[in-house]
Amino acid sequence: MNDSSNNKSALRKRANEIKDFTCKNLIVVLENPKTLKNIGSVVRNVNALGAEKVYIIDESGALPEDWQDMRHWNPLVKPSASAVKWSFVKRFSSTQSCIEHLESNKFESIATSPHVKGKVNVELSKGDYTQKRLAVWFGNESKGLSELVIESSSLCVSIPMFGIIESLNLGTSSGIVLYEITKQRREFQDRKYGRI
Repeated sequence: MNDSSNNKSALRKRANEIKDFTCKNLIVVLENPKTLKNIGSVVRNVNALGAEKVYIIDESGALPEDWQDMRHWNPLVKPSASAVKWSFVKRFSSTQSCIEHLESNKFESIATSPHVKGKVNVELSKGDYTQKRLAVWFGNESKGLSELVIESSSLCVSIPMFGIIESLNLGTSSGIVLYEITKQRREFQDRKYGRI
């Protein structure tokens, strides 16, 4: 067996080992992210922390339409540290079409923002993220989330900030938020399915 085959079988083995730790029915949604580097960072976080899927609202049409094309597209492969090859990524051409897709599949949406927005506002560590189907929305790096997302979300989650700067880049904020959410969901799944 050559090195390439050994590497592929080691990756397949790892994928099988971690399958049970994936947070089922947890989707991360990016609304019109500005840079491919930030998309790659989020996909890497999603993969590393065990969320199930990434949805990207891409109104400018910068991304390939098909997930299979994205998996081999160098502008995404490199910043994601190849995580895009192992992650399900779906592109939507509008926020409305993504919301309709999520609602038709009975997903509850929550928004993320450093500021108070929406109907219910919760600090990250004080929220409950064990809903059966959950979509977590992250906004554009300069504009944040649209009013359409805020209105369709059941709550808005914030990371407490204690500095002059009241925002984090998309890769950092998604990592912090997803760490808490995936930790809660894995503990819940473990209790529900008797893995602890």
